[in-house]
Amino acid sequence: MEFRKKNQPYDAIVVGGGAAGVGVAVALRYAGIENLLVLERHTVGASFALWPAETQFITPSFPSNSIGMLDLNSIAIGFSPAFSLRVEHPTGREYASHLRSVAEFFEIPIVEKITVVRVTNVGNDFRIDTVEETLRARHVIWAAGEFQYPRLNGFVGSELCRHTATITRFEDLDADDFIVVGGYESGIDAAYHLARHQKHVRLFDKGCPWRSDHSDPSVGLSTFSFERMREDCFQEYVELFPRTPITSVARLPDEYEVETENGWNFQTPEPPLLAGGFEGSHRLVADLFEKREDGYPLLSENDESTIVPGMFLCGPAVRHDNHIFCFIYKYRQRFAVVAKAIATSLGLPAERLEEYRQWGMYLDDLSCCGEECEC
Repeated sequence: MEFRKKNQPYDAIVVGGGAAGVGVAVALRYAGIENLLVLERHTVGASFALWPAETQFITPSFPSNSIGMLDLNSIAIGFSPAFSLRVEHPTGREYASHLRSVAEFFEIPIVEKITVVRVTNVGNDFRIDTVEETLRARHVIWAAGEFQYPRLNGFVGSELCRHTATITRFEDLDADDFIVVGGYESGIDAAYHLARHQKHVRLFDKGCPWRSDHSDPSVGLSTFSFERMREDCFQEYVELFPRTPITSVARLPDEYEVETENGWNFQTPEPPLLAGGFEGSHRLVADLFEKREDGYPLLSENDESTIVPGMFLCGPAVRHDNHIFCFIYKYRQRFAVVAKAIATSLGLPAERLEEYRQWGMYLDDLSCCGEECEC
């Protein structure tokens, strides 16, 4: 695809070609916005494709479009990954292929393998500097990969650990004994797949998420994880250490030593597996947003920056009060909000977005301390 001339700005540029980027681009199409572009650093759905091969969605997919409800993992009306993939819990690779199909169907203009270096507000427009070219846009939607920046801090020696996001396949790990740090979804996922291959796992968490009585999977564990924890392999091979914060990891001549806050020491032949979540890409445009007390960008009611008009955020980093939108079925509710705001700014009626506004049911009773959510 050829780039537009510098003096011809796009009405909207979306940074990121994942579920949020493709989904909001479809909503922009519904709003009648044709002069748009999606920029993707790798390929469409790359963050999902890089998941460990065995890792699946914890939110189930079900082809319910026929009765007016949406598959929980759908990003566009009428498109169900359950129907197209014929699976209930897609793997990351499967879901990436679904995203590519949606983008192709709606003819979303996407440039892949392009790296955005910076976004700068210049007058009424934005300058998007990439390695290849400089682009201009009236509006920018930041929907870049939240799961490409593993969180590697938190205790002394955490850099010696291996983040679970860097594992290609759990079955390829050779050792028979592992330590996993982090007891939320990715930690339970790692422990489960290792246990299936008859590998012993000691799993540590500073809290006890598997005992949480909260119904929101942004805070407690999903039903899918609880089901897997009850399987015989998990019961036999996984030992849980709740309320046992890790204070340090040290490299010894032939092993790694893990020390807990209460002074216990554990040894393992392999680097401990760190399941501590992700930093998120919103930090790359932090200068364009005010910051909330929890560190997330402060947004208007339209998910727009409160200090730079025309700069929007879309995806799992969206926060409003104590509401967390870190699952697809949550943050897709915001696609129409962003698209309508941009369409209105451009003088478009955006009448077709009423369908998007009615997606799902808004959860009025979400709450989270902001510290334990892995998202």
